[in-house]
Amino acid sequence: QVLLVESGGGLVQAGGSLRLSCAASGRTFITYVMGWFRQAPGKEREFVAAISRSGGSTNYADSVKGRFTISRDNAKNTVYLQMNSLKPEDTAVYYCAADRAGQGTTDQAYEYDLWGQGTQVTVSS
Repeated sequence: QVLLVESGGGLVQAGGSLRLSCAASGRTFITYVMGWFRQAPGKEREFVAAISRSGGSTNYADSVKGRFTISRDNAKNTVYLQMNSLKPEDTAVYYCAADRAGQGTTDQAYEYDLWGQGTQVTVSS
């Protein structure tokens, strides 16, 4: 069974940076489109970023463009989310997800069929 495990969350002041990691078990990570989503208290889960199988294509939510960078290391079965210039409104539980059948960089949560447990990111003002 493939598992996704996020790490790297924490408390940071506004303007600071964090890097989230998501490690996948198994041998087929390279075949997955990977994405990051987040969910703030009282809000629906929203798309943050996605990266193609090879890492050559990425997709970002408008709210994080220019501040967040998604990347992957297929040799390490890991996807990353570098978050810079963090704002209080970035506070949320961040989830990584795998689209095991996709080929693009979808921003639709229903396309992702494997999810991690989430990691809390709190940005103080």
